[in-house]
Amino acid sequence: MAAERVRGTSSPTISEVAAEAGVGRASAARTLGNYGYVSPELRERVLAAAEKLGYRANALARSVSTGVSHTLGVVVADIGNPFFAGVVRGISDTSRASGFDTIVLSSHEDLAEEKASMGVLLDKRVDGIILASAAVSPKEAKHIQEAMDVGIPVVLVDRALEHVAADAVVIDNRDASRRAVETLIAVGHRRIGFVWGPSSTRPVATRRELLAAAAKSLWTDSERLRGYLDALDDAGIAFDPNLIMVGVKTEATAADAAAQMLRLPDPPTALLCTENDAMTGALRAVRAAGLKYPGDISLIGFDDSSWAAVMDPPLTMIEQPMLRLGALTAERLLARIKGEDPEPEVHTLESRFIERGSVAPPRH
Repeated sequence: MAAERVRGTSSPTISEVAAEAGVGRASAARTLGNYGYVSPELRERVLAAAEKLGYRANALARSVSTGVSHTLGVVVADIGNPFFAGVVRGISDTSRASGFDTIVLSSHEDLAEEKASMGVLLDKRVDGIILASAAVSPKEAKHIQEAMDVGIPVVLVDRALEHVAADAVVIDNRDASRRAVETLIAVGHRRIGFVWGPSSTRPVATRRELLAAAAKSLWTDSERLRGYLDALDDAGIAFDPNLIMVGVKTEATAADAAAQMLRLPDPPTALLCTENDAMTGALRAVRAAGLKYPGDISLIGFDDSSWAAVMDPPLTMIEQPMLRLGALTAERLLARIKGEDPEPEVHTLESRFIERGSVAPPRH
């Protein structure tokens, strides 16, 4: 039997566990690595020896020998964003229930950071990757295809990419945006601002320029803008480029864009804000202008959260099923890891429109 290990020394090895259990090293490795066949009697002896010696498996070494790390990699734009935090929780809960750990990295919507994060996960030998990609063109998505080409399954979350043959789990952003604008139109609004449009650095003056800029933006941004335009078209309301924010997307730039809209000779009577930071920026602009909602201006936002419900008055929001988005994404990835190989498809979940107190008929 192996001698008792002195507390504070290095972790026991597989060979020491094997010696303690009185079995061969190969049998101990199969038991501790959870691969191959080991008789129930030998497995019990090895696990008892491991517990006695305080053995802790080296996950990376185990993945090298077995080809399986039981780890999922996740890359999202910003783990601090409440939406992505909810998605990650859904992923983590589902993966843990299936015996998988989760490594989460943030890309901050930067393609270079996204590629670097993918490299880190591949070096960690994850079994699959969940990705909210900042890629727009086929060239920008090359790193995703390269991961799949070496046998690492990839499932997209929140954003679909038409040029990547991977599963994607999303909501119908275009329909959600359209329904929000229809709600505003139904109570009389015709001047509706859109806060958080294409990330173009150039101003847009025509509908063609706007759609061209949207085609080079994130899929979610493009889809929400198209839903906004759909609702205006259906109601016969003319498109006004002055009512659409274009440029870098931050809370500060959203506040500036909303403030500019509110200073127009014919300002908007309602704003649709397509992210949490866009709503926060718009609220700052509304308060700075000395206006109140919904009396002076109506507001609708995306990504419902606890703070939206406790505002005074509470905000009307579009709720995305964050936990379910994460859970289904993890389910699809785990299925791919297990060898299920149906044709990739886009899985579209329902959003929910939550009416509260931030919408009212316009005063003018």
